[in-house]
Amino acid sequence: MSIVVAVDGPVASGKTTLAERLAEANGLRFLDTGLLYRAVARRVLASGQQPTDEAAAEAAAERVSEDDLDPEALRAERIGEGASQVAVHPGVRQALLAFQRSFATAPPGAVLAGRDIGSVVCPDATLKLFVTATPDVRARRRFEELRARGNTVMYERVLQEVVERDRRDRERAVAPLTAAPDAVWIDTSALDLDASLAALQKAFDEHCAGPPRET
Repeated sequence: MSIVVAVDGPVASGKTTLAERLAEANGLRFLDTGLLYRAVARRVLASGQQPTDEAAAEAAAERVSEDDLDPEALRAERIGEGASQVAVHPGVRQALLAFQRSFATAPPGAVLAGRDIGSVVCPDATLKLFVTATPDVRARRRFEELRARGNTVMYERVLQEVVERDRRDRERAVAPLTAAPDAVWIDTSALDLDASLAALQKAFDEHCAGPPRET
């Protein structure tokens, strides 16, 4: 039976980086589900249509494959904005649901990072994790990430965007951000990357009888 680990959490919580490292350490595949929506947006925009066009977005979602999930090709701000627009279409989420579940259950298993993995995509996951941190800590991390990329940003603006993104993610009608009732909560506010990863690994060791970790 494949091991499936669902890692959910709000923006800039560190869930994607931690999920990827957890997968690498335990010999599992990794999927950043946020890239799926960016890939849909990129396909829509490349066709000359708009992400708000539900039919175009659904058609693009049905054609998305693993070959579309190159993070570097999907980093543009325009694609990011388009991703949030296509994500509200129920048909898009339904089309991507089958992709995510197929990816998750392929041997030897996988770690999926997102916002509704434990609650919607993989409700029967072997382990569900909810990675979070306070809004100010997440805004600081996002601020430093943007500065490192050469962007000129103000911390106050980034904090405002984090708070607004949290609100939208929690209140959206389709697959809102929520922790599954049986999820293990990991607050990384006072933890560095190594300590955060150790917390995830501890939960993995306690819940999963998976392949041995790499040393």
